[in-house]
Amino acid sequence: MSGGEQKPERYYVGVDVGTGSVRAALVDQSGVLLAFADQPIKKWEPQFNHHEQSSEDIWAACCVVTKKVVQGIDLNQIRGLGFDATCSLVVLDKQFHPLPVNHEEDSHRNVIMWLDHRAVSQVNRINETKHSVLQYVGGVMSVEMQAPKLLWLKENLRETCWDKAGHFFDLPDFLSWKATGVTARSLCSLVCKWTYSAERGWDDSFWKMIGLEDFVADNYSKIGNQVLPPGASLGNGLTPEAARDLGLLPGIAVAASLIDAHAGGLGVIGADVKGHGLVCEGQPVTSRLAVICGTSSCHMGISKDPIFVPGVWGPYFSAMVPGFWLNEGGQSVTGKLIDHMVEGHAAFPELQVKATARCQSVYAYLNSHLDLIKKAQPVGFLTVDLHVWPDFHGNRSPLADLTLKGMVTGLKLSQDLDDLAILYLATVQAIALGTRFIIEAMEAAGHSISTLFLCGGLSKNPLFVQMHADVTGMPVVLSQEVESVLVGAAILGACASGDFASVQVCWGESRGPRQ
Repeated sequence: MSGGEQKPERYYVGVDVGTGSVRAALVDQSGVLLAFADQPIKKWEPQFNHHEQSSEDIWAACCVVTKKVVQGIDLNQIRGLGFDATCSLVVLDKQFHPLPVNHEEDSHRNVIMWLDHRAVSQVNRINETKHSVLQYVGGVMSVEMQAPKLLWLKENLRETCWDKAGHFFDLPDFLSWKATGVTARSLCSLVCKWTYSAERGWDDSFWKMIGLEDFVADNYSKIGNQVLPPGASLGNGLTPEAARDLGLLPGIAVAASLIDAHAGGLGVIGADVKGHGLVCEGQPVTSRLAVICGTSSCHMGISKDPIFVPGVWGPYFSAMVPGFWLNEGGQSVTGKLIDHMVEGHAAFPELQVKATARCQSVYAYLNSHLDLIKKAQPVGFLTVDLHVWPDFHGNRSPLADLTLKGMVTGLKLSQDLDDLAILYLATVQAIALGTRFIIEAMEAAGHSISTLFLCGGLSKNPLFVQMHADVTGMPVVLSQEVESVLVGAAILGACASGDFASVQVCWGESRGPRQ
C-alpha cells in the first residue's frame, strides 16, 4: 500500500467445537493466528454407543474462549466471525429450548454426538431401501449421519422429544443461529450429513420412504428450508445478546458455518506452496488430499467433476470449496483409538510416571522410547510380528461396515514398556494403512492424488506424520499455521465480512507450508 494513511489491521475470529473442547483463535488478514484459547466441554455416555452433549454447555464454552482471544483488541477492528463444529445433532423445541435425546428425560443433554451409534437398526433399514440419494454417500449411509438418528428419536422418544421438537440443527448451524437468530443452514452440513442436494434440494421420496414424512409435510422447516453456502453472511450479523455473551460488538458479520473437518480441509488444501521446493508445486489442487486427524480422521479430496467412490462419502458439490465436488473418506476412531490402546495397557501407569518426570506428554515419551529400542533398523520394523486391525468402532471408509470390530494379532505374555511402545506404533501404522486403503479406493474411482496435507491434533505427532508418509509413499505437507481448522473457521468470517471476495482469494493470502 503506498501513500496515504495505513489502514488499521483487520481481524477475524474462528471458533472450533471439537469432540472434547471448544477452541477459538484471533486471526489477521494474512491468516496468522494471534491469540488462542480452549475450554473443555462435557460428554455423557449413559449406555454403550450412546454419546450425548449439551448445547447450552457448548455455547457457554464458545463464549469463554471468544472473550479470551479478543482481550486487549480494539473490537472495532474485528470484522467477522466463523464457526465450525462436529456434525452432532442438536434438538430444540418450538421455542428453541433444549429437548432430551435420552430415556432419562434430561433436557440438558440435547445433543446426539457424531460418534453415537445408537441408530444401527434404523440405518440398516434406510440402506435396505437402496434409495437414489445413497449414491451420494458412497452407496451406504453411515450410522453417524443424521437421518438414522432422527428416525431413532421418532421411534424411541416420541412423546418426550419428537412430538415437541421444533428445530433439528447440525451443531455448526446451531452455533450460527445462536449468534444471529437466523435459522438458515449451511450447505456443507445439509449436503454432507442430511442428504440435501446442492442442485435439487431435498428429495421428498427419500423422507417418505424411511418413515420421516413429517419433514415433507411442513416444508422442511424443522431441518432447514433456507440454505446458504459456507462463508455467506447471515442476517444482520451478531445479535446484541450474542455480542454480550461473546464479548464482541453487535452487527459483526457472522458466516454460514462448516463441519469441523471441512474447516480443516478448507484451511490446508488451498495452501500456497510456491517457493518451498515441494513436489506438489505446479500441480492442481485436485491432486491434494487433506487429512484432518483428531479423535477421528477425515480424508478430503476435491474434483472438478463428480466422482463416485464406493464406501466414500460424496460427491458433494460446493460443500467445502465453492465450485468443486468433494469426496470424504474417514476413520471413525484414530486419536481415540490410540488413547484406548495406550491407556488400557498394563504398563500405562509406569509410562505416566516416566513421562511426567521428563515433563513430556506420554506420546512424546513413547516416540523417544521407540527410537531407543529400534537399534539399527528403521522404527517401522519393530512391529514385524504385531499387527492391529483398527476398526474398533466399525469401518467408515471404504468398507462402510459399522459391524466390523478391531483386532490385535501377535501378542505375547510380556506387558512391559517396550510392549506398550510397540503396540502404540502398530496402532499408528494401522491407521496409516487405513488412509492408504481409502486413497486406493479414491484413485481406483478416478481421483489422482500425489500429496497429503495433514492438520488436526495428530498432525502434531511426528511419528503419526512419518508413518503416513512411509505407508502411503507420498510426501506429507504440514501448514506453517498448525491450527488449520481454526484458520478455516476464520476464513469463513473473512468471507462474510466482505473483505475477501471468495474462499480462494483468502487462500492466496494465507501462509505457506512446511514439509
